[in-house]
Amino acid sequence: MYPTAPGEIPSEHPYRGDAPDDDTQLDFLHRISGRLAVADPLHEVLAQIVEFMNDTVGADSCFIYVLEGESLVLRASKNPHPESLGNLRIPIGEGITGWVARKRQMVAISSGATSDKRFRRFSQLPEDRFEAFLSVPILAGGRLIGVLNLQHRQRHEHSQRETRLVSTIGHLVGAEIERARLDSEVAKLTCQLQTRKLIERAKGILQRDLGLTEEQAYLMLQQESRRRRMPMKQVAEAVVLSDDLRRPQAVR
Repeated sequence: MYPTAPGEIPSEHPYRGDAPDDDTQLDFLHRISGRLAVADPLHEVLAQIVEFMNDTVGADSCFIYVLEGESLVLRASKNPHPESLGNLRIPIGEGITGWVARKRQMVAISSGATSDKRFRRFSQLPEDRFEAFLSVPILAGGRLIGVLNLQHRQRHEHSQRETRLVSTIGHLVGAEIERARLDSEVAKLTCQLQTRKLIERAKGILQRDLGLTEEQAYLMLQQESRRRRMPMKQVAEAVVLSDDLRRPQAVR
């Protein structure tokens, strides 16, 4: 067991005290399970979690970081942060969020979060000036998937029910986030493969019609992409479409 620091709840015995109402807990599990059972893309799954946390806990800020390689990447936020989503990366072990990821333990700080020795400030996130901080690991099958952070502008005592609820969410949504992330990766790879095939076909058409080498045909597509300021995939699609339109006329 890792030693606990002030404001932390050890993972082996995270919740002591009164349990939340059984009907409330059952309703919570039913609602969030229903939302996540429709196999949505990753960004939609994360948006649903943020919305649910806002409806259930009502913190001033909610961040979801997803583990990618050796870093936690900000992928969802209650407050608009378009410049940070997908770009803000926190190494494992760095800051409170990185500490939670490394130790796989909850951290609950009721006030003075910025004074915590593990705290690290990010200029992109004004929420770093908030007082209270609740951070829980998102796990699936014992593996770290990400970290869920809730913050309050004013001092906020995290009740046993609140910490229990947020931790339950962290465990419940881990597998769904991992599924959605893998689906997104597969979709991205599939799109890349389709683009590659399309470019190969366009190159073949240019080689046949203009007597170019494979390298020359590729350079022509690349140059046209830059000149028109459009993706090479769209240029290749135009070449292929033009060739398809000419085929029926050649048959007549």
